[in-house]
Amino acid sequence: MAVANLVRPLVRPFAEFFRREASGSIVLLFSAALALLLANTSWGPAQYFPAIWDEHLRVALGSLVLDKSLLHWINDGLMAVFFLIVGLEIKREVLDGELSSLRQAALPVAGAVGGMVVPALLYAVFNRGTATADGWGIPMATDIAFALAALQLLGPRVPLGLKVFLTALAIVDDLGAVVVIAGFYTRELHLTWLYWALGIWAALLSLNALGVRSLGLYLLLGLGLWYATLESGVHATLAGVLLAMAIPARIGQERPALLRLLEERLHLLGDEAHSRDADPRTISEELEELAESISSPAQKLEQRLHAVVAFGIVPLFAFANTSLTIDASAIQQLVSPLGLGILAGLVVGKPLGIGLLSWLTVRLGWATLPAGVTWRHLWGAGLLGGIGFTMSLFVTLLAFGVHSPAEAVAKLAILLASLLAGVGGFLLLRTTPPVPEPEAA
Repeated sequence: MAVANLVRPLVRPFAEFFRREASGSIVLLFSAALALLLANTSWGPAQYFPAIWDEHLRVALGSLVLDKSLLHWINDGLMAVFFLIVGLEIKREVLDGELSSLRQAALPVAGAVGGMVVPALLYAVFNRGTATADGWGIPMATDIAFALAALQLLGPRVPLGLKVFLTALAIVDDLGAVVVIAGFYTRELHLTWLYWALGIWAALLSLNALGVRSLGLYLLLGLGLWYATLESGVHATLAGVLLAMAIPARIGQERPALLRLLEERLHLLGDEAHSRDADPRTISEELEELAESISSPAQKLEQRLHAVVAFGIVPLFAFANTSLTIDASAIQQLVSPLGLGILAGLVVGKPLGIGLLSWLTVRLGWATLPAGVTWRHLWGAGLLGGIGFTMSLFVTLLAFGVHSPAEAVAKLAILLASLLAGVGGFLLLRTTPPVPEPEAA
């Protein structure tokens, strides 16, 4: 029992990831609500919103000069760190998680593909031939933090298998968003800088292949990759994903050597824990040191950045990008092709695409429903997938630009659609009876 207690802090179970994402959504929701309040009232500092985001910040390093608005620094700079975390999560799931085998990955991948294609098609139907036709990528996204927060509120009524399914689906969804951003929302390419970016990425991949595990070196080159990507015309946040692909994710020791090391260290710690003079803080520090010594560079970076991203960067992004003034004209535009396309895509297209392709995959025998999960559970998760928020707001900026006539309408439609999808999914799952456990023989 003592050894088990010592091993537990070294393991990063799914439940920990789930709780962290769900907790971050509370800060995210508060940030968005505060931004809307400040942008639509005359109270105190509200007079500075949303104009404050147009203020410029200039950074110079020798002949390299970046002069961007605060909004651009957040969307092009800090959000690159968000995409770095996205890339690390995708890599982890592909190598060792729910996407590591075809049988495991079939259901969430199918659900994610359906949840991207059907909303995009619905949006295209509403906006065909209009000036807003390029926004088809907006309703494709799922905000994993809010979706998992809704499941967290339901507690034990929701089977663990559904939480794992929705998490894996959202990660595949993020991968799809990266592909869409790279392939369809790049306006202009500067080939010289693009070659520089590809060269730096090739150097990063070579370091990985040579067994270099210095996280600082990868991050330093990653900063150069970000700058070259920014100047190339490809959206700079994609540098985060490229960097994540290059950072070593495998533990540096072979399995037999690792097991021997763990056995030796845990045996010593177990003896120390039973000592009357044992200092709990010393044991905790030794456990942290042990975890640090056996973790891969990718694991270390994800652990250090996850809280920063979940509780800092993403809420700041939401705060900056939901600082929109809601007036009568924007509300009236919700019934325009743009507003209806986003509402239909997220509220109808998401659950329809996720549910239908998941059903087809199970029907063909390529996958099975997770233990304890019914089709009603899965349709509820599909509705929660319609909470687009963070990624949908991000694609809106790429599709229409900042301060464009369509931006305010799209953002308002995203907020309303995410609210409807979240409440609908929550109520459906709340009223779904739990699957009874099989009786013991």
